[in-house]
Amino acid sequence: MLITAFRWWHIAEVMPIEDELFGVERWSDAMFWSELANGHYYRVALADPTVTSGPDERSATGDAEVIGYAGMAMNGPDEAWVQTIGVCRRWQGRGVGRALLEDLLAEARRRGAYQMLLEVAVDNQRAQRLYARYGFEPIGIRRGYYQPSNTDALVMKKEPL
Repeated sequence: MLITAFRWWHIAEVMPIEDELFGVERWSDAMFWSELANGHYYRVALADPTVTSGPDERSATGDAEVIGYAGMAMNGPDEAWVQTIGVCRRWQGRGVGRALLEDLLAEARRRGAYQMLLEVAVDNQRAQRLYARYGFEPIGIRRGYYQPSNTDALVMKKEPL
């Protein structure tokens, strides 16, 4: 697996993962374009094209498959916000989310952030466990944050980084 810069040409590969994970609450391609255009820090995880994990992987063409992505924005000089983390379902449980989160944390530290915050669906226990392993603690609830399902978001914070 390789973690590298998320470029505009990755958007088309990220959109099916967004749909798989978030359905009607997925981000649009325009939202990703906006995040990249605004200079936010975005990364993709690419599978090793020499290792096959299933019949639909594109190893035969030599292309590295996008298997996950993550983004972060700075809010002032010392606060970082995780904008998104997504890992293709068939790659979950293999350390992809962990690697992406570690990359975001390292970049936040490099930029001088003292704390990192994020929002996660209250029913996404798997993601909450990952964040807790890295020292994130719940600090609040945003009622009805995710639409149209009206699902609450748990706000979590890690401080200091």
